[in-house]
Amino acid sequence: MTNTYLILSPLLLTIKVAFLATICALIIGVTAAFLLSRKKFWGRDMIEVMLSLPLVLPPTVLGYYLLVLIGRNGVFGHWLQERFGLSLIFTWQGAVLAAMVVSLPLVFKSAGAAFAAVHKQCEEAAATLGASAITVFLRISLPLAWRGILAGSMMAFARAMGEFGATLMVAGNLPGRTQTLSMAVYDAVQAGDFQQANFLVLIITVVSTIILYGSGRLLQTTWR
Repeated sequence: MTNTYLILSPLLLTIKVAFLATICALIIGVTAAFLLSRKKFWGRDMIEVMLSLPLVLPPTVLGYYLLVLIGRNGVFGHWLQERFGLSLIFTWQGAVLAAMVVSLPLVFKSAGAAFAAVHKQCEEAAATLGASAITVFLRISLPLAWRGILAGSMMAFARAMGEFGATLMVAGNLPGRTQTLSMAVYDAVQAGDFQQANFLVLIITVVSTIILYGSGRLLQTTWR
């Protein structure tokens, strides 16, 4: 395989995995953040803890939990295998799931803070005028919180791009199939190809720096 293929293959896969993982994290994180910021019910704090737990758990531990869940002998994995003949282990779809779990708290936390900053009087006024809950969310809450949500999504994308431990345990490190940039860096270092490792590291560093700077600017604008 040429050096170009060794670079482009993990780069394109990483972008695809990170993008899809961010979309999934955005849908779940924003929905959960809005409901938890507006609803009071028993067990609410525990749900918030569970959604934030990936921030502090080692990625390998998250990978192990995912293996227990979606492995061939896992509850969900066994059902997929029996019902549809599908397996997420050692696939790029499994890499998306692992990256989504790891990056989800970043969206959830940012969206939660953004929704908390939205004045409830605006939502209540819209509801008083006859707007449904979905209309209030789409026309009032979401537009007012979009900067914080976008900032969290950008950080989640950067986190998904750099994911290693959980992805390695769930999707493996198969060149051309599940090998992302971070794994390609590891392989290049192990093989002593520091020129390729330096180039891959530079790509990840530049992209992550741009994303962090942009998300920081968005958050500064949000809290002014």
